[in-house]
Amino acid sequence: MSDTADRYDATHIQVLEGLEAMRKRPGMYIGSTGERGLYQMVFEVADRAVNEALAGRANSVEITLTPDGRVCVADDGPGLPMEPTADDGDLILEALLTQMHAREEPGGRHVVNVTRFGIGPCVANALSSRLTAEVRRDGVRWIQEYAHGVAIAPPGATGPATGSRTAISFLPDPAIFGTAECSFTVLAARFRELAFLNRGLDISLTDERPREASRSERFRFPSGARDFVTFLDAQAGDPVHQDVIGFEREVPHMAGTVEIALRWCDSRTERVRTFANSRPTPEGGTHAVGFRDGLAAAVNAYARERGLLTAADPDLGTDRIGEGLTAVVSVKLDRPEFHGATHGALSGTTVRACVAEAVREHLGGWMKGHPEQAAAVVGRIIRSTRQA
Repeated sequence: MSDTADRYDATHIQVLEGLEAMRKRPGMYIGSTGERGLYQMVFEVADRAVNEALAGRANSVEITLTPDGRVCVADDGPGLPMEPTADDGDLILEALLTQMHAREEPGGRHVVNVTRFGIGPCVANALSSRLTAEVRRDGVRWIQEYAHGVAIAPPGATGPATGSRTAISFLPDPAIFGTAECSFTVLAARFRELAFLNRGLDISLTDERPREASRSERFRFPSGARDFVTFLDAQAGDPVHQDVIGFEREVPHMAGTVEIALRWCDSRTERVRTFANSRPTPEGGTHAVGFRDGLAAAVNAYARERGLLTAADPDLGTDRIGEGLTAVVSVKLDRPEFHGATHGALSGTTVRACVAEAVREHLGGWMKGHPEQAAAVVGRIIRSTRQA
């Protein structure tokens, strides 16, 4: 063993805390130092603003990509309280920008998870060369600026203000991200998705960066998941039935709500999107399995009641039932459980049973109330099964 190894002691251990640790190992906190990491920074800042709107404290959220490379996230809520937190006496604004997981909102189904990391705006502060926070509250305009995560000065009142809002604008540090920049299309897809899953949420995304012309999109969908299915169906072919079937209900047994919308189109492609607490679950999980259980139960029960299947015929399989199906399955739970750290799949046997029962009951009722459309759906499934 070398003399260097013999001298191994406390001086060899480097302890990194807070924002310093984020700047040292940014990939651990946002996944990458490329475009994907930039999106996560935007989502971490937008998380607070979106939840302000869903709580009824704000009417809208605005995200702007500015010509100088900044990202600005603003909401027209009452403005952050300019007072100390109960824990350590830091101002609430400073806590949000310097402490991990600092949040104002309650947990559970009432909080939207814009990002899968849940660290908070402090990560954008740590990984930006400049960050400016503006709060308009009670007729006063407050400003605080940071450089590389370090406050240039305490929050200061800069004069009177009309209206109220909280705005955070940050310039990603080029020493960390190089020339990477956010894609308008990628950000639009996620914010559009959030608006579909939370009816009434009003989000606008504007790109002012130097190009032929600036562009802007507003996302607000009063019909929620039904509007989502219509959007997904845009390139799917002619619908087998005109109605988008949809419902939302409270399910006390699983301590949450379930919202589902679906429609079959003249296509062989299945398009089923699943979400838990507004977070995509690309690996599915118990809500996805419960959806298919309920779908199969309702379709097979209808087919047998109408004599479309005889006693000798096997049940229609979920693979055939899913042909041409577009569906959105969204659950919002007080205590969601996931498989693995990436939260790609939802777990919990209670969720499966509750979703299955809700789908079986609602779809079965829709089929009885719309016999012509139901016959078109089930007839198509049976023909496809017999031709296979």
